[in-house]
Amino acid sequence: MKVLVTGGGGFLGLAVCRRLAARGDTVHTLHRHYHPELGALGIVQHLADIRDRTAVRDAVSGCEAVVHCAAKAGAHGPDREFQEINVYGTRNVLDACARTGARLVHTSSPSVVHAGEDLEGVDESIPYPRHFPAAYPRTKALAERQVLAAAVPAVALRPHLVWGPGDPHFLPRFAANRHRLWLLGGADKTIDTVYVDNAAEAHVLALDRLHAGSPLCGRAYFITQGEPCGFGVWVNALLNAAGLPPVRRRLPVRPARLAAGLLERGYGLAQAMGLRGEPPLTRFLVEQASTAHWFDISAARRDLGYRPRVSMAEGLARLTAHLSEAAR
Repeated sequence: MKVLVTGGGGFLGLAVCRRLAARGDTVHTLHRHYHPELGALGIVQHLADIRDRTAVRDAVSGCEAVVHCAAKAGAHGPDREFQEINVYGTRNVLDACARTGARLVHTSSPSVVHAGEDLEGVDESIPYPRHFPAAYPRTKALAERQVLAAAVPAVALRPHLVWGPGDPHFLPRFAANRHRLWLLGGADKTIDTVYVDNAAEAHVLALDRLHAGSPLCGRAYFITQGEPCGFGVWVNALLNAAGLPPVRRRLPVRPARLAAGLLERGYGLAQAMGLRGEPPLTRFLVEQASTAHWFDISAARRDLGYRPRVSMAEGLARLTAHLSEAAR
């Protein structure tokens, strides 16, 4: 089929593109900058901003399906940018799909249902919270609700803490800040994560099963490894793959939360004066590092046929090999 992947040059988007191209689909992407790796795969790249409605319509034209991975992620930043990219950008994609009849697989996040308390083995029946600690989960929730209410065949996937070779988010930050990293609370809270190839496979499985009248339409699905582990265990496993020592220091949650609030206010004032940068700690990060968040993926197994093919151990072995090769 002919598929458009928005954010195809990003970490997860690239993994989805590789999978689609490998099986013979005609793949187009939409993002702002040219990516040589996509060019080498023979993928047609539309260089535009997801906020440009006309460009989105042009990119979707002629496509049977869209995988919408493009988003503004992060724990801090101008609310306006999160709103424009995550909410209005998704609206542009939905508008283009409605015009062309394309079906939509939307990349969401489990953070859209995190209210700041422990989430232990919950399924998709858990409601959205009334308040969010940051612009990212708030705008991703707004985007997801648009998708689930759309008239086009659409499904939302919620991959959690995506990691693996090429990860531009977690391991690079853990490594760069390892001398000032602290684990929060007296003991680890249990979390879920997902290896990037498993997350990409879930998107392709959803794409193949989604059609008008499909039971997938209007539903959201958690996507994880199905191997919950301690937050500190995961952080230290990634550091170990990079040949770095583990984090052992711990800090009580309350002072961390207070410090995060002060840092956010300070950086907010600095941004208002035109300065750049983001605080090293935010309330959203404290929430994610100090609460349990692991999920029941029975629905994804049943409806998508999803099975995490790459185990945590295998994923870490692949990551270690990738980093060793990159260091040569």
